[in-house]
Amino acid sequence: MINTVSLSRTFRAPDGEEVQAVRGIDLSVAQGEMVAVLGPNGAGKSTLMRMLSTLLPPTGGTARVAGYDVRTQAALVRERIGYVGQGNSSGHTQRALDEVVTQGRIYGLDRAAARARAAELLSALGLEHLARRRTQAMSGGQRRRLDLAIGLVHLPALMFLDEPTTGLDPQNRNNLWDHITGMRSRGDLTVVFSTHYLEEADQEADRIVVIDHGRILAEGTPTQLKQRHVGDRLTLETTDPAAAERLRALLAAMDGVGTVTRQDTVVTGQVTDGRAALPNAIAAALDQGITVVAADTRLPTLDDVFLELTGRSLRDDGGRPATDADADADASELTTEKAA
Repeated sequence: MINTVSLSRTFRAPDGEEVQAVRGIDLSVAQGEMVAVLGPNGAGKSTLMRMLSTLLPPTGGTARVAGYDVRTQAALVRERIGYVGQGNSSGHTQRALDEVVTQGRIYGLDRAAARARAAELLSALGLEHLARRRTQAMSGGQRRRLDLAIGLVHLPALMFLDEPTTGLDPQNRNNLWDHITGMRSRGDLTVVFSTHYLEEADQEADRIVVIDHGRILAEGTPTQLKQRHVGDRLTLETTDPAAAERLRALLAAMDGVGTVTRQDTVVTGQVTDGRAALPNAIAAALDQGITVVAADTRLPTLDDVFLELTGRSLRDDGGRPATDADADADASELTTEKAA
């Protein structure tokens, strides 16, 4: 569904500086995959998604989406994709049903087919009772579900979701993902999404692509990323620093143990399987006469992965919508291109 080779996007900032928002990305997404594109604000993920959805032209490299070139066959790409951006897609004074019907008509459905498809989507997304309500009177969660209906009305093969749940409360976030996964289960829909909520990527994505400074740093399933870049954490506490230093050296020499650190009386080691390594580590300490007063193992999180890969936590962004320089510049360029 997606194949890019050295895809790049460079723009000129207001101060005249040339900024590389996306730097030579090679990416493939198979039909039916659910892929999360994750990165801190300013990483280039929104710029990447805008290029793939034909909203911004690349300045370097190539990209084929749904079988077509995003530069030379943009109209054919747009016929086959859906896009839900960070802002609401619907007009504030329009009725929910009218918005979905209008979008269906734009994509070539006749009036009867557009109304039937709109009714189907509103029902599937739990909005049928709000069909005649103006969108300004709908809640944030209801408007995001309406955005999803607008993006899906023409039965796209590929859906782009740019931070679809930002600003929603946990219940509405869960409800929206329930609807998305339910629609995937009823067809061979490919989904590419970005999010600042790591638990969403962990639970929903078949594969995660981590980008920062416009480059892909790592990709794989959530489990693969956590084991490859972090591993389980094994923590043992002893009675005094001298015993802890002996324990640190003991753990470092054991098979299957990676980086080992000590802080005062606490020793922490990176292991492949924490639950299996914990009793072995305690037994080895006892054999050497080292008293262990506390022991624990912790599974890695995607936030640990980000800290390892980028030196910062994605949670530092606080789940805020992207307001970084590349997004602002791209929005300005997009406005110019539309006017042209």
